[in-house]
Amino acid sequence: MRITKEIRIDELIEMTPKAVGFLAQKGIHCIACGEPVWGTLEELAKQKGLRDIDVDEMVIEIERL
Repeated sequence: MRITKEIRIDELIEMTPKAVGFLAQKGIHCIACGEPVWGTLEELAKQKGLRDIDVDEMVIEIERL
């Protein structure tokens, strides 16, 4: 499976466990605190105020982890 901004967070973490720390650096902390996280990478990023370009850059960076 390829990483896209439409990937569900649970799938992303299963595929790329290092993404937890990366996302925490971007302000998406609830993954590490044990709260269930639902939705896509794009949805969570938008909830944190990130722009479309920021989300696209995050996808590129996560693919490099």
